[in-house]
Amino acid sequence: MSEHMLPDSYYKQLRDLQAVDFVLVELTLYLDTHPDDLSVIQQYNQFAQKRMNMVGQFELEFGPLMAYGHSFTKHPWQWVKTPWPWQV
Repeated sequence: MSEHMLPDSYYKQLRDLQAVDFVLVELTLYLDTHPDDLSVIQQYNQFAQKRMNMVGQFELEFGPLMAYGHSFTKHPWQWVKTPWPWQV
């Protein structure tokens, strides 16, 4: 799939997903040093759920984000039809 064939919504959803991933990394780093902070654990879990929902929606529209059993695929094999990371 070449870059010019991707709709704007592809890039928006990918950027939104990357923003949530950034939040999750930051919360993980904080929790590594503050493992008893219940409010941050709750926030982490909310963002983890949000990420799962976002990934599900993205993959329904554009195909799998990850291989090796981390994402489901339709028939025929979708992984080769989605853009590679360096293509977006």
